[in-house]
Amino acid sequence: MPAMPRSSATATPPATYEQALAELESLVQAMEAGKMPLDQLLGSYQRGAELLQQCRQRLQGVEEQVKLLEDGQLKPWTGA
Repeated sequence: MPAMPRSSATATPPATYEQALAELESLVQAMEAGKMPLDQLLGSYQRGAELLQQCRQRLQGVEEQVKLLEDGQLKPWTGA
């Protein structure tokens, strides 16, 4: 019997951005494989949407912190 998808009401948010991104990538790979039952596919899609929103919120929070550190202006990333 296939594992039941985690309910979005009980799914805990990942502790870090990297964990959320890894889970999202894993879900996408599993969904793209095309072997997931329809009910599980729907649950995975919903979880993926939640993870994507969490990642976007975390990135936005970091961007706002960088703006504060750079005197209100976001400067281009030069890379290291």
